Amino acid sequence: MSTTSRVRLILASASPARRELLARLERPFEVIPADLEEPTGFVDPRVEVQTVSWLKARAIAPQIDEGIILAADTIGWLDGTALLKPKDEADARRMLRSMGGRDHELWTGVTLWRRPDDVQLLWQECSLVRVRAMSDDELDRYLATRQWNNNSGSYAIQEESDPYVQVVRGSITNVIGLPLESLRTRLEWLETQP
Repeated sequence: MSTTSRVRLILASASPARRELLARLERPFEVIPADLEEPTGFVDPRVEVQTVSWLKARAIAPQIDEGIILAADTIGWLDGTALLKPKDEADARRMLRSMGGRDHELWTGVTLWRRPDDVQLLWQECSLVRVRAMSDDELDRYLATRQWNNNSGSYAIQEESDPYVQVVRGSITNVIGLPLESLRTRLEWLETQP
C-alpha cells in the first residue's frame, strides 16, 4: 500500500476550485480554511504568493497534530501591480479592461507544511495568460455570469474552450489556483522523507 493514502492531508482553503483540483489526486483530504486578513502592497508577485500561502499554512498548523497542510495563494500581475480579487463589479470591469488583449502573469504560491516535525516545502509557479479584449456587450455578458466574483484578476478560466481566457504558457491548473503537476511530485516526496 502506498504511503500517500495513509498521510492526513488538510487543504487550508475555502476555494471550491482548489477542492475540485485536489480531488483529482484521488486521495482523501480535509478542508480547514485559513481565516486571516491577507497582506497586500508587495512589489514582487513571487514574494507575495509565497508569503500569503505560508501565512495560511501557519494559521492552520497549531490545529493539526499530524499530517500535511496544503495552502496556496494566486494573484494576477500586470504592469507591476497585483490583480487581486475585485471589490465589486466596477472593479472587475476595470481589471478586465486593463487586461484585454494583453498577456499578464498568473502566480500561485504553494506551501506544504508537515506536522508534527514542521518540515516545509514552498514554491511558486508562473503562467502567462491572455484575456481577450471584449466589447462593451461582451463585457456586460461576462460580468453577468459572476465568474469574476472572488477570483484574482476577475476571471475564472474554463478548462475546455474558454472564449475569453487563454493560457499562453504554463499550467492551466496553476491558473485555476493549484498547480497539480508540481504538487503531485512534491507531495509524494514529502510523504516519503523521514
